[in-house]
Amino acid sequence: MEISKILRVIFRKEDPHPLFSPADKTRVDIDVLRRKHVLLLISDLDISLDEIQVLEVLYKYERASSSELNYEIVWLPIVDRSAWNDSYQQKFLNLQSIMPWYTVNHPSVIEPAVIKYTKEKWRFVKKPIVVTLDPLGKVTCTNALNMMWIWGNAAFPFSTDKEESLWKSESWTIELLVDGLEPNLPNWMREEKVICFYGGEKMEWIESFTSATKKAAQTLEIGLEMVYVGKNNAKERVKKISGLITEKQLSHSWQDASVWFFWNRLESMLYSKTQHGKTNDPDIIKQEVMTILGYDGSEHGWAIFFLGTTEMVRANGERVLSSMQSFEEWEEMARQMGFIPALRKHLEGITDDHHCTRLILPGISGGIAERVVCAECGRPMEMYFMYRCCVE
Repeated sequence: MEISKILRVIFRKEDPHPLFSPADKTRVDIDVLRRKHVLLLISDLDISLDEIQVLEVLYKYERASSSELNYEIVWLPIVDRSAWNDSYQQKFLNLQSIMPWYTVNHPSVIEPAVIKYTKEKWRFVKKPIVVTLDPLGKVTCTNALNMMWIWGNAAFPFSTDKEESLWKSESWTIELLVDGLEPNLPNWMREEKVICFYGGEKMEWIESFTSATKKAAQTLEIGLEMVYVGKNNAKERVKKISGLITEKQLSHSWQDASVWFFWNRLESMLYSKTQHGKTNDPDIIKQEVMTILGYDGSEHGWAIFFLGTTEMVRANGERVLSSMQSFEEWEEMARQMGFIPALRKHLEGITDDHHCTRLILPGISGGIAERVVCAECGRPMEMYFMYRCCVE
C-alpha cells in the first residue's frame, strides 16, 4: 500500500485536488506526497501563532538543509461545518497564508467519517496533535508533537520507537531543560558561571530574589547569570514583567515565543515520559519536570541553579528567597563546599510547614465529558487537570 492511496481516504472523492501548495499558491493532487513521511497536523482554527512559528523553524529551515528529513506536513483543520461563516472563512485563509506546508484547500474536503475518527481514535479535542504516517501509509505515532517539541528533527521519523530510544540516551541536564533557548548558555558554561533560571509573576519577589542572589554571588566573587523564564499561560502578564526586568536590569529575560516554547516543551516531556513509563524505576527527568511545573502552578516564584551540565539545586520562591536573604548563615559553608552544594544543604535544613503546590496540565481522560463548550462564546473549552497539595 502506498501513502497516497491511504491519504485519498481522508478527502472527499469529488475533489481531485484537495491540497493547497504554499510554494506556488495552487491546488495540487495527493500524489505530491508519494514516497514521503507525512505529518498530519490536526487542529481547530485556534492554533496559536507560537505553535506555527516553532513548527516553521523545524519544517522550513532545518528540514530544507537536510536531504535525510524526507517528510511533509499537511494541515487538517477540524471545524464545525454547521457554524461555518465568513468570519471562520477569513480566519482559515489567514492561517493558511502563514503556513509554509501543505494545507487542505478548504476544511469541507475532509470526509466527515475522518473527522469522527480523529476525535474517537486519535482523541483530538482542541489541543493540536500531529499524526505521523510512513511512506507506506502506516500510522507510526498518534501524536508526534511532544517529541517534536522535545528533540525537533532529531526525532525523525517521529515514531513511537524512535521516541523511546531517544529517552534512553537522555539524562537531566541544563541542555535538556533549555534546549538552545538561551544563546549565551555555551559561553556561560565555558566560563564556569552559576546559571539561574527563575519564574513567577510577582514583581516584588523578583526584585528581592535577584537582588539578594546577586549580592551573595558578589560576596563569594563567583560568576552568576540569571534568566527569567516567565510563567505558563500568562502571556500578557509575563510580557509586562519582562519589560520591567529589562528596564531595571534585574536579569536576562526571554521573548514571548521562547517563554511559550519552554513551558510547552516541559509539558510535552511529562506527557511523553508518562506514555513511556512502563517500569517502576524512579525517573529523575519526569520528577524534575513535574517539580518545575508544580512550582509554576503555585502562587509564588521558583528558581533552579546549575553549575556545569548536571550540578543542580532548585527550590520554590519562599524557600530560595529566604535562603538568599539569610546568606550570611551559610556563607562559610559556600566558601568550603561551593555555592550549589552549600545552598542545597541549607535548603535541606529548612522546614516547610506551610506550602500550597499545584500542578495544572491540559489533557484528555475517559469517564468524564471530553467536550464542554464555553457559556460565553460557545467554542469548545480546553480540559485541564489539577493536582494539588496544600499544607496549612
